[in-house]
Amino acid sequence: MSIEVCNESGISVDESLIASVARFALDAMQVSPAAELSILLVTEEAMAELHERWMDLPGPTDVMAFPMDDLAEESRRPDAPDVGPALLGDIVLCPQFAKRNARAAGHSLSDELHMLTVHGILHLLGHDHAEPEEEREMFALQNQLLIRWLDARERAALAEKQRRKDSKVLGTVGLDDD
Repeated sequence: MSIEVCNESGISVDESLIASVARFALDAMQVSPAAELSILLVTEEAMAELHERWMDLPGPTDVMAFPMDDLAEESRRPDAPDVGPALLGDIVLCPQFAKRNARAAGHSLSDELHMLTVHGILHLLGHDHAEPEEEREMFALQNQLLIRWLDARERAALAEKQRRKDSKVLGTVGLDDD
């Protein structure tokens, strides 16, 4: 799975964590490993232009999703050849706008950007929140994916800590054996 993160926002963010949460969500949603995703972080001015052009709404927003290819197997013609990597689409994030939302929600900009990344992926996969029931379903799935990603990161950190501890013990034991 190819995930490209490009930060043109002027705000420092951990791009590797954005790619990590994206990869986790795509894997959890069983998106083809051949899929390609682009995540672009932009200024408020650039986001406002995109928001106006594509949504006909004034001002910036926190996230926009632009789906590209239909990845559903059933949507392909039966006689279509196997395709190569499919471009899932683009997610555009606006850290400057997201920072205000994060402050209002009482969490970090990183947490907000991770949530927005998952939100954008769900939009690329056809989820929406225009109707109350759709909103409940999409936001429940979004929260579930984020909780599972955070849990997986915590387990990986604990495993790494244990590995280092074991390595130190083994290194010490090895010195005593000489």
